[in-house]
Amino acid sequence: MRDIAVTALIFGLLPFVLKQPWIGVLLWLWVSIMNPQHFAFGFALTVPFAAIIAVVTLISIVTSKGKVRLPMNATTILLILFPIWMCVTFAFALEHQDEGFKRWEEVMKIFFFILVSASLITARKHVEWMIWVIVISVGFFGVKGGLFTILSGGTSRVYGPPGNSFMSDNNAISIALVMTIPLMYFLRSTVASKWIKLGLMGAMGLSAMAILGSHSRGALLAVSAMLIFLWLKSQKKFVFGVLLVAMIPVAIGFMPENWTQRMRTIEDYKEDGSALGRINAWHMAFNVANDRPLVGGGFELYTPKTFARYAPDPTDVHAAHSIYFQMLGEHGYVGLVLFLSIGFVGWLNASRIIKLGRQNPDNKWDADLARAVQVSLIGYGVGGLFVNIGYWEIQYYEIVGLMVIYNLMKPAKAGPVVRERAHPAFPMRS
Repeated sequence: MRDIAVTALIFGLLPFVLKQPWIGVLLWLWVSIMNPQHFAFGFALTVPFAAIIAVVTLISIVTSKGKVRLPMNATTILLILFPIWMCVTFAFALEHQDEGFKRWEEVMKIFFFILVSASLITARKHVEWMIWVIVISVGFFGVKGGLFTILSGGTSRVYGPPGNSFMSDNNAISIALVMTIPLMYFLRSTVASKWIKLGLMGAMGLSAMAILGSHSRGALLAVSAMLIFLWLKSQKKFVFGVLLVAMIPVAIGFMPENWTQRMRTIEDYKEDGSALGRINAWHMAFNVANDRPLVGGGFELYTPKTFARYAPDPTDVHAAHSIYFQMLGEHGYVGLVLFLSIGFVGWLNASRIIKLGRQNPDNKWDADLARAVQVSLIGYGVGGLFVNIGYWEIQYYEIVGLMVIYNLMKPAKAGPVVRERAHPAFPMRS
């Protein structure tokens, strides 16, 4: 029954994709992040939904009456150069193995569709729908995981969607939730319905409990960094500080002793085998990059052969568990610079949007979105210190959204711009 429901829903939306190709981006994003087919148990598991959506979207682009083009700016140029460079590093990889090819193929599909999205997401309503898709796709696991944490007393870990997903393990889903909570807060400020507001508030609270329930130390550091950033940016620092002091002990006090002991290993990392394994992998990635500074070692270089050559402890084979060492080891210093440049340009666009929002009250929606994405990117940047999530879709789609909003706002420098309706699905708050 689940198979029929999932298949019927996806295929039922394809005619809308044929009429409006940007809807294909949303459908692709939903399937990629949430993996709804993995909640079924039969034929839906083997249906290539993402490939079907991609083909229908491309057909829609070809048959569309409107002009579809990729805007050329710093964001899109970097989003083109980065996958091209990853093709170069793949060609010069230390080892050509099946896992490396699978990862290369997967990443190329992701970046291809990110560029497709940059061509099709052209209006504020498109960006808003994209944010809703991310919030719903990730928030589902936040609500589910939060309830699980409360009912289990926090004794068991929260995990992400089943199947081959970037969010499957406890560390990854926790960072995804950290990134999504600011987006939930943003959407809450844009809708008029009190029920939707309450629903988003509930989802934020349960997602916070799910983050604790993931037992992820990286997520705890990411949340701490986000709260510090929010406190620094808050106009009411005293009130915000009092709320944090009151709420944090209550949430942490709910968790069991094994959670507290695990979090304490952040201080005593030298006695923690997992932390030492990550440091060993970081040394390996750094040594590979120094030996091959341009191209690194290629995708999925975490093999006994590579560790025997480059790691301090050749017997402790681990993935990099860090977006920075992941990029450095796999794609060299050039790949790391391109990766960081994409984030820097996204942050710069957000800052520009916020600045323009201060100059024109009509752009408050845009500025609030930019602030939320900045907080989300901080969560990704700090949490990513300890998780292999360099090829996630979420942060790249956020950066594309910032690019779109900034491009729409640039004419406002010359004077007020006529605002379009920004909320097609839910009534705007007056």
